[in-house]
Amino acid sequence: MAEEKQPAVIYEKKDHIAIVTMNRRQAMNAMDDEMMERLSDAWMDIRDDRNIWVAIITGAGKTAFSVGGDLQTFLPRITEADLRDLQSDTRPLNAVLRGFDLWKPVIAAVNGYCLGGGLEMLLGTDIRVASENAVFAVMEPTWALFPGGGTTVRLPRQIPYCRAMEMLLTANQFTAQEAYEIGLINKVVPREELMPTAMQYAEKICSNGPLAVQAIKESVLRGLALDAAYSIERLQSWIIFDTEDAKEGPKAFMEKRPPVWKGK
Repeated sequence: MAEEKQPAVIYEKKDHIAIVTMNRRQAMNAMDDEMMERLSDAWMDIRDDRNIWVAIITGAGKTAFSVGGDLQTFLPRITEADLRDLQSDTRPLNAVLRGFDLWKPVIAAVNGYCLGGGLEMLLGTDIRVASENAVFAVMEPTWALFPGGGTTVRLPRQIPYCRAMEMLLTANQFTAQEAYEIGLINKVVPREELMPTAMQYAEKICSNGPLAVQAIKESVLRGLALDAAYSIERLQSWIIFDTEDAKEGPKAFMEKRPPVWKGK
């Protein structure tokens, strides 16, 4: 008897709290097309369901929150795509909490690696709890790619500029403790306390007036004037994904060899 295929995203509702779990643990919760579509659907439902006041996002298993876009399927398709097709497909941006208005608070429970698109999603959340084994990095430069899901806009606004540039330009990995010290996350806890701590935050927020909470988040985000910055980021993303180096990076990674950059 064939093994039943697991859903790419597990979406649950408990009272006024939605729990979204990225569920490709065999691929370290890398985001393929199916996962991005399911994530986009979940965020839209959370936005529109008046009975949901807070959401929690996490990854299945103990190894990874998410290592970002799937290098075997998603990223090669992006580098080969027509730019007009990229413009019309909003799912990748919606999946990482970018490109639409969501005023309900989102809490991240980070278990393990939070890289690339996983970090992009993290930057779209409001409160972040990490297990002690969590690791954070902007990995796109190592593959000659552009972190176009909001990273270049959000990260320098959320942590000190020089630390943001260190993450963006070096692709160095930061431990959970280092991420806490620079203000990227709220709290570091043992693995077994991760979801209980996230739930404590969610329940405390739910004890407040939901409309007031949502208005506060909306006021904060609108006050940051992100739209113009996102437009610049999207333009740079299109330019980089259309280069020869952007095709070479994922290919070299899959072939387990050093990339050969041409600077074009």
